[in-house]
Amino acid sequence: NQEFCDRYWPAQNALGRRITRYGRELTVVGVAANAKYRRLVYPPAPAIFVPLFQDYRDPVIIHARVSGDPQGYAAAVEQAVHELNPELPLFAVTTLRSSMQFGSIFERIAGTFAGTFGLVALALAAVGIYGVISYTTRQRTHEIAIRMALGARRVDVFRLVLGQGLLLALMGLATGIAVSLALTRYLKSVLFGVTSTDLLTYGAVALLLCLVSLFACYIPARRATKVDPMVALRYE
Repeated sequence: NQEFCDRYWPAQNALGRRITRYGRELTVVGVAANAKYRRLVYPPAPAIFVPLFQDYRDPVIIHARVSGDPQGYAAAVEQAVHELNPELPLFAVTTLRSSMQFGSIFERIAGTFAGTFGLVALALAAVGIYGVISYTTRQRTHEIAIRMALGARRVDVFRLVLGQGLLLALMGLATGIAVSLALTRYLKSVLFGVTSTDLLTYGAVALLLCLVSLFACYIPARRATKVDPMVALRYE
């Protein structure tokens, strides 16, 4: 494959070169593109491919490209194999998609756990923001009453409380992004198809946290707009 050529014959033409394998000399007649041979997260490894009829070794994996449902061709593939040799068994017939899922099972389990903990953390963050904003809003009842008595509109009070919660969320986001950028480099080995600094992922998570924060601040903000200035001032 290409990785074999890059490692042992960098910047050279591999065609026609000789390789000794198990005491037998082989001639390179072509170079295949790199592929994933065991697990999706593994980097490309050097590999050589020998003709099956010249050097038979079991088990043999056959890849068949079909149109439609791949499982529907299992019987046809088995018949074709048995036409070559009726005694050859055919087993572990599966689709490439299933094989890829099996090859990333550990990463998917880890991703499921991480996603679950992330949802729990998101819920805790929403409850925490709601509790803080609700408490601070209640503590500022006298201030809000004075503002409304001096002419502040309810929409102004709503924006004030909502802005306070959004400021807390933005401060948390800035801290979280800085920490994640420093730590995600240690997760490169378990990532596939995405980089450790993927802008789309960071942007989506930041937007989601902002929306959750605004939702958590909505109830305290609405409650603050219903404050009666005369009642609040008389109470204080």
